[in-house]
Amino acid sequence: MLFNNNKLYRLPLRYHVLFWSVYFIFNTFRWGSYFNDYLYSLKTNLLGFPIHMSLCYLNILILMPNLVYKKKYLLYIISILTAIFLMVTVKFNLTYFLINHNVWPEGPQYMDTFSLNYCIDMMLGELYVITFVTAIKITFDFLKEQKRVTDLEKSQLETELLFLKSQISPHFFFNTLNNIYSLSVEKSNKTPKVVIKLAELMRYMLYETKNKRQTLENEIMCIQNYLDLERIRNDERLEVDMSISGDIHDKEIAPILLLTFIENAFKHGVNKNTGKVKITIDFKIKDNILDFKVSNPMPEITKHKENFKISSGIGIENVKKRLELGYNKNDYKLSFKNKKNIFVVRLVIKVSEPN
Repeated sequence: MLFNNNKLYRLPLRYHVLFWSVYFIFNTFRWGSYFNDYLYSLKTNLLGFPIHMSLCYLNILILMPNLVYKKKYLLYIISILTAIFLMVTVKFNLTYFLINHNVWPEGPQYMDTFSLNYCIDMMLGELYVITFVTAIKITFDFLKEQKRVTDLEKSQLETELLFLKSQISPHFFFNTLNNIYSLSVEKSNKTPKVVIKLAELMRYMLYETKNKRQTLENEIMCIQNYLDLERIRNDERLEVDMSISGDIHDKEIAPILLLTFIENAFKHGVNKNTGKVKITIDFKIKDNILDFKVSNPMPEITKHKENFKISSGIGIENVKKRLELGYNKNDYKLSFKNKKNIFVVRLVIKVSEPN
């Protein structure tokens, strides 16, 4: 069990058993080779390892969470040194009475009394073990925390993308319902066709846009349904020139991304102009790059304003945010231009292949 930031992380018991088993075997052979007495090394390690383990778990489970993480550093130092001293005292007595009166065979001289040199050397040895185990614990804590932060960031991104995507449908349907209302007021016989087309769009948006990516073919079909709606509503005053070049098969893009730009073109280029209006939509696919352009005439009331640009509003700001969250910065380029009273939106974006 590892403790960090008031959260108790648990490692499976098998990892603890494996760690201490490997450490015990290594230490037994190490000191057995040093003393040329493997039985003596086995006895001292059987006695010493419970002390090592007690100090390590005392440190990582009690002292660090309650003192270090609460910035009680002086009290922590006093507590850990006191604990080590007490354990060294216990180790001395157990070694003396159970194994050998010479409690420090690796020392400079025969040692059968609790001396300062023995105490310091044993405390440093225990401190080494504690430091080693604590370093492992901190490493696991760091990895766990990094994974938690990464998962949280991913969850937040997915939540924000879902929220942005959910904003698109109400915004789009609001405008379309206004269109239906206008037709119904006029008692137009086009109303049933518009309702059917709207139902097809709603079905697509409700059931086909849940994933992060949608096929480019389906997105173009959705756009085509939207254009059919606009053609019914605007009749002969609307001219739509849509061209597609390149292979659109096996290409995926974020759903309802391109439709936002087309809806924006109708909002400003058709609804705010009188007379005949032309909307140009161009899809060019080369390799895995889509070059998408939408052109519409400027609104009549703004044609003479040099600094006017339609790059804001709910729809455009929404799609900008979705691009930032859903794509790497180098995977797309979005630009807006006003050329001879024709407003052009261009999106060059990397389209992925289906998994």
